[in-house]
Amino acid sequence: MTSVLYDAPGPRAKRRNVLLSVVFFVLLALLLWWIWQTMDDKGQLEWSLWKPFTTSQAWTTYLLPGLADTLKAAALSMVIALPLGAVLGIARMSDHRWVRIPAGAVVEFFRAIPVLLLMLFANEFYVRSTGIPSDERPLYAVVTGLVLYNASVLAEIVRAGILSLPKGQSEAAMAIGLRKSQTMSSILLPQAVTAMLPAIVSQLVVIVKDTALGGVMLGFTELLNTRSTLAANYANVIPSFIVVAVIFIVLNFILTSFASWLEGRLRRSKRSTGAVLGASKVDDVNAAEVGGTYGTGAGGTI
Repeated sequence: MTSVLYDAPGPRAKRRNVLLSVVFFVLLALLLWWIWQTMDDKGQLEWSLWKPFTTSQAWTTYLLPGLADTLKAAALSMVIALPLGAVLGIARMSDHRWVRIPAGAVVEFFRAIPVLLLMLFANEFYVRSTGIPSDERPLYAVVTGLVLYNASVLAEIVRAGILSLPKGQSEAAMAIGLRKSQTMSSILLPQAVTAMLPAIVSQLVVIVKDTALGGVMLGFTELLNTRSTLAANYANVIPSFIVVAVIFIVLNFILTSFASWLEGRLRRSKRSTGAVLGASKVDDVNAAEVGGTYGTGAGGTI
């Protein structure tokens, strides 16, 4: 029995796959056991190191304020980068060279620069050219760097998503007299959203994680930065890293789960016409069709 992409595995291949799966899980279990033993030997599993996380002080003083700043920077960056990336991506597809070439230059320039370097440049710019208070400057620098870099990446995602659609979509729109702007806003973008959604969500996850760069280099009080203060006070470096890692995993899992739900909802809505007719409406439609086709009278057909 075969499928579209490959031949279905036979009895021997199934046994081999089961054997490889068992070997993989055994090796994974051994690796986890080795990590556990190493941490235990180094005294990292002692209850005194983990006890601070069972109290409210560690969370309300360090972790939750840091998480709030992380979410604030990530949310601001997402809200600005998403529409800016969409505009740049559409501009790169313009028929006008004076629009297409500058947009392409902006995208390629900022996409080629590391996001940390953009944050550092933005911080120096705000120091020398603006009157932003010093306690707010790291947030501005982090958001600026994330927006410039991720808007450029999102622009390429938007452009690739639109170009992945069949050319017949644009040709059909031109045949009924739609302008290119109308075709883009009414036909191409709504269809491309579903195809682009996984890549967009992946980039949003990157935004959440890259906020930590501001804490390392600019003193931005995000989650990883407040973790270092917590670890200095409680002398639990490894446990604090593990707890923060779990927080990031849960946060990004929630984001990707929401995106999966949204993608499924969009796909289901596109399979439906969106119009639901009751029994009386159907009877009225059928009666109108019968009367217009077989009725007689002025202007009617026989």
